Amino acid sequence: MGRVACGSAGLLALALLAACSAAGADGSSEARTDTAGLVVPPMAASAASVVVSPLDKAGNIPTDQTVAVSARSGTLKSVKVDGGKAGDLPGVLSADRTRWRSTRTARPGATYTVTSVAVGADGKRAETTSTFSTVRAGKVFDVEAMTPNKDDTGLTVGVGMPIMITFDRPVTDRVSVERNLVVHSSKPVEGAWHWFDERHVDFRPTHYWPARTNVRMEARLAGVRGGDGLYGRRDVTLDFKIGRSQITKGSTRDHVLTVRRDGRKIRTMPMSAGQGGQWKYYTTSGIHLAMSRERVTIMTSPGIGPGSPGYYRLTVYNTVRISNSGEYVHSAPWSVGSQGNSNVSHGCVNVSPSHAAWFIKNTLIGDPIIITGSPRELEPTNGWGHWQESWKQWLKWSSLKAGPTVLFG
Repeated sequence: MGRVACGSAGLLALALLAACSAAGADGSSEARTDTAGLVVPPMAASAASVVVSPLDKAGNIPTDQTVAVSARSGTLKSVKVDGGKAGDLPGVLSADRTRWRSTRTARPGATYTVTSVAVGADGKRAETTSTFSTVRAGKVFDVEAMTPNKDDTGLTVGVGMPIMITFDRPVTDRVSVERNLVVHSSKPVEGAWHWFDERHVDFRPTHYWPARTNVRMEARLAGVRGGDGLYGRRDVTLDFKIGRSQITKGSTRDHVLTVRRDGRKIRTMPMSAGQGGQWKYYTTSGIHLAMSRERVTIMTSPGIGPGSPGYYRLTVYNTVRISNSGEYVHSAPWSVGSQGNSNVSHGCVNVSPSHAAWFIKNTLIGDPIIITGSPRELEPTNGWGHWQESWKQWLKWSSLKAGPTVLFG
């Protein structure tokens, strides 16, 4: 019996000694007691380890593959993804600092070095370095034109203004490209992109833009896949502002244009519209947008050459273009007697010289000009007829459908 007691005491002494000298599983140096009341020796503090994806020395990595870094038994102190001439790849760290992921697309044909520093439960730093290379680009595409812009429209535009992008090459991976077209606004807006063809994609809100909204469009296209072997050349940013809300409405039956600014009527102008007879001589009904303001415009008869019956070539002043089929709101001193009572034009909206001078001065590119009463409808692709499509029709040609803009911080 005495030997057993002595042995038990020896085991207890060893357990206590281990408890005083070892570190706990949670990194502390204190022992713990299990549910049976026995003293359990703590484990040693864990050292940090890091897992990186893509794997070290991986090649032909797609440019849109996310770079992911995670820490085990510790937290991440820093992560850097250096692409040399391609630049650093930005990313975001999780709230608990155990995971990091890239937030932008890598450049094609680049080699990236991932350097991460983690701190383990034992307080020690662990640095890991790995590299990977991305797939090479066979071709590149770029933004050829963007509207609005400083030269053609000015950077303060009307509430109907779409964002219009033209690419220099056909784009077939529409999802990848559209995902990287980011619209910011200072007021909440729901909108969507719409592909007219493989080179043209436009954005409009569900309804008109809120007046006095600041907008930024970021085309984050550097390295973005646009098709088989096709990648974006660069990022492009556009900043513009929506001005006051001005909407003009006119009727080919009532022969009058009414201008409302921020909901208040500010001008009424007698008008004369297309005389009809032939389809091309009807003014189109629908939601037009002001496309350009021209002090002088040379107008010629549509589809009729010099020497043919009905041919004309006129110099017209103070014109606001509203379609691609030759429709303008413009000064027409020769039809003042008909303005307000009858339609005598070849499709344009005629107003008096004084009203035309006021209208061109007070119109922003992108202001809606709505004409009703004509049997000829404005086609969505005739100029900027974007608002001629219902929201359901607009979304039919969107790859990612509707979504909110990103609010400025």
